[in-house]
Amino acid sequence: MLHLLQLITLMVLSLIPHEAIAQPPPPYTSFFAPLHKHIDAANPLYSVQIMTAYTNMQFMHSNFLIDIDAPLTWHDCIVQWNMYQGSCPDNTLCTSPVSCDEYQCTDVRASYSYKNPYCPKVKNTTTFEGYCTCSVNLMNPINEPCSQVLLNYDTFFVNTSNGRNPLPGFYAAFSNAACAPSSLFESFPENLMGVLAFSSSPYAFPVSLDQPPLKRIFSLCFPSTTSTTGILFYGNGPYYLFPQKVDVKNFLSYTPLLKHLDSFGYFIGVNSIVIKTRSIDIPGNTTTKLSTIEPYTTLRTDIYNRVVRRFSMVTKRLAPANSIAPFGLCFSTFANGTKINLRVPDIELVLQDGKKWAISTANSMLQITQDVACLAFIDGGDAMEYPIVIGAFQFEDNFLLFDLENSNFGFSSSLLLKKTSCANFNFTMGSG
Repeated sequence: MLHLLQLITLMVLSLIPHEAIAQPPPPYTSFFAPLHKHIDAANPLYSVQIMTAYTNMQFMHSNFLIDIDAPLTWHDCIVQWNMYQGSCPDNTLCTSPVSCDEYQCTDVRASYSYKNPYCPKVKNTTTFEGYCTCSVNLMNPINEPCSQVLLNYDTFFVNTSNGRNPLPGFYAAFSNAACAPSSLFESFPENLMGVLAFSSSPYAFPVSLDQPPLKRIFSLCFPSTTSTTGILFYGNGPYYLFPQKVDVKNFLSYTPLLKHLDSFGYFIGVNSIVIKTRSIDIPGNTTTKLSTIEPYTTLRTDIYNRVVRRFSMVTKRLAPANSIAPFGLCFSTFANGTKINLRVPDIELVLQDGKKWAISTANSMLQITQDVACLAFIDGGDAMEYPIVIGAFQFEDNFLLFDLENSNFGFSSSLLLKKTSCANFNFTMGSG
């Protein structure tokens, strides 16, 4: 386990400036972490790899499901009231618990427990040693059961970057999280050990990364395959991807991030959907949720029907195929016995300020089988909480920026059209 003396040493090595001492700007401009795609669960999911402990003179690297809606980070670990060298079982992450009489316990409960109205009221319990534990509720984002887990003190570590390469040194992020039993991860992809919260909650992971002069900005760039690695940045930028001739921030358009009652998630306003110059009007400034958990964009039935009707009209030249659940519109990828690469018109989301988020073929068509590709939009029924939920498939190879200081959302549309991709960050170590 990481002891206090080790931690102080690591903090010095990480070259993090102290606010009380005037120092020159650090050599890094952001923190970063690799992103991975997983397809060994019911739906594709995406993880971020961070360092969770320093043992045997090296860091333990762990993959966490990335959730921009979760109010609190939680993972597979155990709490120990009396931690000492060698007390933690092998291949287990041990953390220090938060007592029920500490202010963090009351504050975490007050900050987000009410956001999950279907969870039972939390109750304090007393351990055999007489300690009072701090139980909090969590919702599993994959199968949505509510469970009570123990709040703890965690230390996570992230690498530093100048936007072009990793740099020597790292940052220690002190955070409250929760320890959950291994049984809660049965529906998770293999080798995922937790959920990393990147929501607007006061106890989400970005809060622990707040380190001036870095700005409170994080960006996501999801890979489109399991064999490639995407990138997450926290900080000002720049953000360079091969061929590294231009900062990806130059590709971005921006729209306001909206708040929604009883949610720590992120929302934008969509006024209409345009397919090949024809506008599909939807209720004014429809609240649209961004989700890293929903695999595909989901539309309320009335919106879905109009999108599919229009998309069918502009793709009449394509050979239809029987639909494959959960998708409603599919096409054959063979013509006259020859496999073809489908190219379809963009689906443009016209946002509240007039900006357009173009969803091109790579993010609208999903190859289901060797012979069939489907429109990767889903009918969510008439009673959706939010009329539009943009899913993670539409994020792949798009650079997305969440500016928490100015409540803005930046989006690039497909990087493939700009001759790069989310797999093109240079992970070769640079110099400060």
